[in-house]
Amino acid sequence: MAEKAETGTRLSAVEIHDNILEPAKKEMDRPAASLLWSALASGMVIGFSFLASAFAAHLVSESYRTAAAAAAYPLGFIFVVMARSELFTENTLDPVVPLLEQRNWETFRKMLRMWGLLLAGNLVGALIFGWVLARTPVVQPELHPSMLKIASEVSSGGFGQVLYAGVFAGWLIALLSWLLASTHSTPAQIVLIWLCTAPISALHFRHSIAGSVEAFYRAASGGASWGSMLGQFVVPAVIGNAIGGVLLVALLNYGQVAQEKAQGEGK
Repeated sequence: MAEKAETGTRLSAVEIHDNILEPAKKEMDRPAASLLWSALASGMVIGFSFLASAFAAHLVSESYRTAAAAAAYPLGFIFVVMARSELFTENTLDPVVPLLEQRNWETFRKMLRMWGLLLAGNLVGALIFGWVLARTPVVQPELHPSMLKIASEVSSGGFGQVLYAGVFAGWLIALLSWLLASTHSTPAQIVLIWLCTAPISALHFRHSIAGSVEAFYRAASGGASWGSMLGQFVVPAVIGNAIGGVLLVALLNYGQVAQEKAQGEGK
């Protein structure tokens, strides 16, 4: 009797790794304009997480405000991930995997190029969305107090606290990228997005791009200076997210498959 080629009901860690590897190589070779436009779209669309959180918090009493905001927070992430737009924090995992496979200057250069383009596009998109929310009548006036309260909570704390909280947000988003590669089911992917992003809001972690929409909204509303939002939120949140994604997901998850892949290639 022939032996089954596959066993079990779930993908192995090696299979998940390989599902990330090949698409990541293609993404790294995309034209700069394609990456920038995709990143710009992500930076704007992720703002719906802020808007949905503020709306949900506005509807409930103070004791339920945090839970309501967290439940609604994944909306922008669902839009971004399902539309296959490029988000910097997702890519603290994906382009690192090819680099760990081929540790050379060319792959490293491609990774830095991708990170730079995505971060620039995401932040410009976040700036546009935050400014529009603050300076135009796109939302009802009664919603602004809730928005400003959430924005102030997210963008406060100082450099060290934001960086530290950003590590955990980066960990969750890079983990989400790994988990998404384990299934082709759209409903399962939506559930995974919700499970990995709702805790960012509930536990007051700091996501550099979604949080930048809130920080830029706060600055555009006059609630803080632009310099403080950039220096005390955007910079430390980006650093923290990168640390969480690269060290706690990319390196650890690659470590669990590296020996198996080496053995497989040696056969």
